Amino acid sequence: MLALGAYVLGALAASAQSVFPVTIEHVYGQTTIEAEPQRIGTWGWGNEDAAIALGVVPVGIPFQSYGGGDDGIQPWIEEALDAAGAPAPTMLDNTGEPPVEQIAALQPDLILAVFSGITEEQYALLSAIAPTVAYTGEAWSTPWQEVTRIVGNAIGKPEEGEALVAQTEQWLADEVAKHPALEEITFASANDYDGAIAVYAPFDARMKFLTDLGLELDPSVAELAPAGGEFFYSLSYELFDELKGDIFVTYYEEQSALDEFLAKAYAQTYPPIRNGGLAALVGTENVAAVSPPSALSLRWGFPTYLGVLAEAAENVTN
Repeated sequence: MLALGAYVLGALAASAQSVFPVTIEHVYGQTTIEAEPQRIGTWGWGNEDAAIALGVVPVGIPFQSYGGGDDGIQPWIEEALDAAGAPAPTMLDNTGEPPVEQIAALQPDLILAVFSGITEEQYALLSAIAPTVAYTGEAWSTPWQEVTRIVGNAIGKPEEGEALVAQTEQWLADEVAKHPALEEITFASANDYDGAIAVYAPFDARMKFLTDLGLELDPSVAELAPAGGEFFYSLSYELFDELKGDIFVTYYEEQSALDEFLAKAYAQTYPPIRNGGLAALVGTENVAAVSPPSALSLRWGFPTYLGVLAEAAENVTN
């Protein structure tokens, strides 16, 4: 594990020894970390971002095919490692389930899966290797602020974690304030997927991020959602126009896929799109940086995302 010192977001170089042992509660109970971890492994999404932003490079991180390029390392992580002169961690095979043997071979003394969807069985397997911190609440829905705080606590940097959240939130607020058209804007967010409209549910981390910025999730998003705790739900094309909002936020890996969606009759007649309220973020890396975001990825990707949101808001308010 390499210390990165005061990298980018003001990570502080305080001793962690005094805060241990640390006990962290999560969906599968609680995990006690007896001493400052020296070899950290991560699993899921964005856990390594929080650790690196706080000055610590894990020994192993999951290969991210989405936004990670050929080497599986996302650009904001590459930039952080380059700035610190730190080598890349071992890339863990990422086929959906944690590669238990590969993780064990790294001999980690802490495994962070704070933003993840690990099952209780997978948690037990990982916990047999090293103390493992799972997610709180619903799978794949932990907000970036909570991820940052939990990771900070787990690695012995609780004050730095709080400071990083505060700094990042202030920066976000300052950037959003430059675009007054976003005030009191309502939105819904979805993608055209697998023969239906895949709507992001209210507790999805991407939606929580936008509401934290001051946008309002249209009530129709919750009203149309079926019972259950999924972070998205399917809506038939016939019901698409029942999904309301001033602007419509959507994410596409390629412009050609967005163009194909916009050519469909149900998209052309959808009121938020017809009224100029389309906020389409295009490009795998751009989407990965904010879907969901981390304290590290936001500095890299938020300016582009904000531009897309602001343009749509200006179109519907002018």
